[in-house]
Amino acid sequence: MVEFGEQLRRAREGKGMTQQSLAEQLYVTRQSVSRWECGVSQTKGY
Repeated sequence: MVEFGEQLRRAREGKGMTQQSLAEQLYVTRQSVSRWECGVSQTKGY
């Protein structure tokens, strides 16, 4: 099973997006996106 971070990275790269551009669209920091992709931090399930 593919982890969330790996799925996020593949989807982001598939769209030709940088971590920074994704972060701007989600109103989070680039560091947050990096942490999600590395599995260091989890998103909150609101």
